[in-house]
Amino acid sequence: MTTPLDTGRYGSAEMRGLFTDPARYAAFIRVEGALAEVQGRHGVIPAAAARAVAAQAASYTPDLAAVARIEEVSRHEVFAVVQEFAARCGEHGRYVHFGATSSDILDTALALQLDATIRLLRQRLTALMTALSERVGVDGGHEMIGRTHGQHAQPITFGFKLAVFLDQLTRCLERLDELRPRAVMGKMAGAVGTLAGLGPLGPRVQHDVLALLGLPEPRISAQAVARDRVAEFFCWVALTASCLDNLATEIRNLQRTEIGEVAESFAEGDQIGSSAMPHKRNPVRCERVGSLARLLRSLVGPALENVVTWHERDLANSANERFTLPQAGILLDEMLTVMTAVAADLKVRPERMAANLELSRTASISEAVLLALVESGADRLTGYRMVQRASAMAAGGGEARGVEAPGAAGRGVPSGGAQVAVGRDVLRALADDPEVTALIPAEELAKFAARPPDIGDSEALTEQTLRHAARALRAGVGAVPGAVAVPGAVAEAAEAAGSDEAENRENRENPEEGSR
Repeated sequence: MTTPLDTGRYGSAEMRGLFTDPARYAAFIRVEGALAEVQGRHGVIPAAAARAVAAQAASYTPDLAAVARIEEVSRHEVFAVVQEFAARCGEHGRYVHFGATSSDILDTALALQLDATIRLLRQRLTALMTALSERVGVDGGHEMIGRTHGQHAQPITFGFKLAVFLDQLTRCLERLDELRPRAVMGKMAGAVGTLAGLGPLGPRVQHDVLALLGLPEPRISAQAVARDRVAEFFCWVALTASCLDNLATEIRNLQRTEIGEVAESFAEGDQIGSSAMPHKRNPVRCERVGSLARLLRSLVGPALENVVTWHERDLANSANERFTLPQAGILLDEMLTVMTAVAADLKVRPERMAANLELSRTASISEAVLLALVESGADRLTGYRMVQRASAMAAGGGEARGVEAPGAAGRGVPSGGAQVAVGRDVLRALADDPEVTALIPAEELAKFAARPPDIGDSEALTEQTLRHAARALRAGVGAVPGAVAVPGAVAEAAEAAGSDEAENRENRENPEEGSR
């Protein structure tokens, strides 16, 4: 059975194209070309050889079959790619890989690959933040009930709800910009990191090669780039995936039949919600995001294990990174793209928000009444218990009965003998309690019902969050130096592979996944 990464089910063609063998081998040879060019510049190798190798590298497209034949004998992937390339350079081929070790090529190529991945993920993240901001602009003013522990709490606006998620994503963007100079790191320091193989000009050669490739230079490294750098990227991926999962889970909950305040869009007449139940409109895209987040969180473990190495280098990280790096890039690309589409065409139902807000009747003003009782002279706990028992009666929490007064000398002593009817409005229940009306007259309690929903500073806080997100988006433009382009041949192959993707994207999920 092929995996979804193999078939192209998840992720964009652009992101998948970064993790193909042709792209990876092209990155190896891009590094080899830069090394030869710099060595020729400094007289480490003949200038003619440097020009020939650099020219071949600039137009390199790997011969996968030739590489496979060499690797079958050598059992060394980098050696096979280098040998296949060196053969194209004729007499100058002997200067390919001069003074370098495999990790110089592998890890510097990985830095190029990781840099391109980060740039693409950044584009996807900013697109989602923009879509969320626009959704706030269109629907943010709708008032709704806020919920804590799954229960009605106090009123908020829909914009406030979305702004909380937007602020999380803004932090994800800020973290990404902060970690890039640490996570994206090449090296050209030789077999144990001392630059001995490059001769007396080794430090200058490493500096210039990495500068030519648009990569930062490490202060020091062993044979391989330290994997705490790569692990930080995986931690960011997992954290960002969890933030997306958080947003997707909220949308799923709000789409529940008994809430119904928002819903994913549904392609009526084409999309199948359930193979058995034609009425179903399932939140399958948000469920997909939640499912992929579980997988991405699991990648942190291997990444942290890879930080540990024997001496100046071992190969314990190599095999698992062949799986985890493509999964991290491709699946997070998918999640960001999906959530952007969900946010852009989200179906918002203000009438359901209003109906659900009304369900709590006046229970959501409990804090305001409590504060008024305290201001009128009640002890805070005593006032709390007054409002709590009225709320219980209004919610139908038990049969009509006397309720014990807080602090009564004997247990079970009724609250002044008051009988509060079950299922009544909270304010009516409060008005029927003489302990309450002794502090707040019934006519004053009635004024609470006339108040509009108290959304506090929802609107101001939402605007503040939108402004901060906008600043973060603007600050990132051009902030990360050293653009990395996908090699032309690889980009063309990726484009061809994804030519039918847009047409099929909406219906490629198995309908049975959302059928129950």
